[in-house]
Amino acid sequence: MKILIAEDESGIADTYQRFLEGRGHQVTLTKDGMQCVKAYKDTMAKLPDKTEEYLAHHLPFDAVVLDYKMPTMDGLEAAKLILETNKHQRIIFASAYVMSTLQESVKHLHMVVELVQKPFELDELVDLIEDKHVYEELRKINVKIKKIKEFNPTHEQLIDLLHGLRGLRTKKALVP
Repeated sequence: MKILIAEDESGIADTYQRFLEGRGHQVTLTKDGMQCVKAYKDTMAKLPDKTEEYLAHHLPFDAVVLDYKMPTMDGLEAAKLILETNKHQRIIFASAYVMSTLQESVKHLHMVVELVQKPFELDELVDLIEDKHVYEELRKINVKIKKIKEFNPTHEQLIDLLHGLRGLRTKKALVP
């Protein structure tokens, strides 16, 4: 997976990078929101197609992980600019800020984003990025995970699949 990270504390950023690259992910590190938005837009510029349909299925990054409080530009502002560029981009806030403060702030994005509160175990962040929970839920309803992973779905596609299958199960249960 391709992961873009904005983290101003170099020790934390380096730890994220080593851990994620050790799991086989490609990591791009930035030191603040402004660098992150620039890296995002530079990667977007290299995409062969910028149509809504293409961007929904071909994200420049599988996940963008943002610290909330950073110099030059904070994570919230960076998220706003990234989502203006591509509303399908998956955003994960990793921050020491109180969860309720983060939740209130991200309401201004008018998008669903994910939150993980520092301190956390690196496995927790990786599980979130790799959609471990979503795959576990799909496995519970007898989906062949190996077949799904062959398609390399985006997070949004996995969530849609899970919700769709749950909806079908509910309808099936209602049919006499």
